[in-house]
Amino acid sequence: MAHIVIDARRIRDFGIGTYIRSLVHALGGIDRTNQYTLVSGPADVRTLAGLPENFHTAVYARSDHSALDHVAFPLFLHGLSPDLVHIPLARVPLLMIRPYVVTIHDLANLFFEEETSNLRMHLRRFRFGRGLRRAARVIAVSEATKRDVESQMGVPSSRITRVYNAPDPAFFVRAAAPGAPEQQRILERYQIEYPFILYAGNIRRHKNIPRLVEAFAVVREQLAAHPIYKDLRLVIIGDTISQYPAVRQAVMKSRVDSAVRFLGFVPFETLRCFYESAAGFVFPSRYEGFGLPPLEAMACGTPVVCSSVSSLPEVVGDAAILVNPENVFDIARGISDMLLDEELRARLIRRGREQAARFSWNWTARQVLEIYQDVIGQG
Repeated sequence: MAHIVIDARRIRDFGIGTYIRSLVHALGGIDRTNQYTLVSGPADVRTLAGLPENFHTAVYARSDHSALDHVAFPLFLHGLSPDLVHIPLARVPLLMIRPYVVTIHDLANLFFEEETSNLRMHLRRFRFGRGLRRAARVIAVSEATKRDVESQMGVPSSRITRVYNAPDPAFFVRAAAPGAPEQQRILERYQIEYPFILYAGNIRRHKNIPRLVEAFAVVREQLAAHPIYKDLRLVIIGDTISQYPAVRQAVMKSRVDSAVRFLGFVPFETLRCFYESAAGFVFPSRYEGFGLPPLEAMACGTPVVCSSVSSLPEVVGDAAILVNPENVFDIARGISDMLLDEELRARLIRRGREQAARFSWNWTARQVLEIYQDVIGQG
């Protein structure tokens, strides 16, 4: 029996939080032998309720953004006497105790960071690389990310293990039949009375939202006389637009102000309703460590258009229309084909459900548990 500590302070975050919650609950379903301590903030304890008796929480209030965390967090962990610590993202304290396992989701902060001085970028790359190289094992969420970590960070391939993420199982359970009262209530709350294509995720530079807006404008003009899609809209769920002037400029320049909706973050049931109700999901990202939203859309039976770069072809397989994220007209072509070709739509929906079902948190947890056992066994 080993004592494994998992840093769960980011459990309420948009992407990392999904990873932590899903992995922890899946581990709870398969491992009743090892003892687990989940380190979380004071407000997060309720989020971790419902786990087996071999799971405990330890409250630690300091954020991983704090400079003092480099010293204080390792001291806190030392007091817990763990056999292994799992850091679920690549923010490893400089004085981190060993052995530890770290999950790397992507290298976007190094490839696409905006308005960062050379000194800050150098320090970030140093911390990033040091945390990965000192780890007993690095878990990469895709083969693409594994290649990036090996080539960019100098971590030997033998210490990197690819373990895929998976959609939340709740996405596979249809909330209601199309047009059901519960679904209609959610759509009415957001005043959705028109066909729409959907994007869900944050709006960082590599997500390529300005080109998505421009491609949407092209499609909307092409379908101006279409009996179903003449009032097509674009709904973006995630960050608010106020922080991103490039996106605002793209909306204004493309003259689609009235046809693009930014909804910010929404509750899970609302997100699932939007996935299920969308005419299609579009994800033109220029870089992804894994790319979970396309799989979430597929699990909900929604046809998907996404980029042909980075990890995305690996994740979506032949179940999506792949487009060049650098070409507005290729993105527009993908959206148009998805909407208008009924045979293609049916095939995408069928293959999408099958592709999403290939990824399972139960299988992910079993692979992670094997890594824990292997590292602990090596002493």
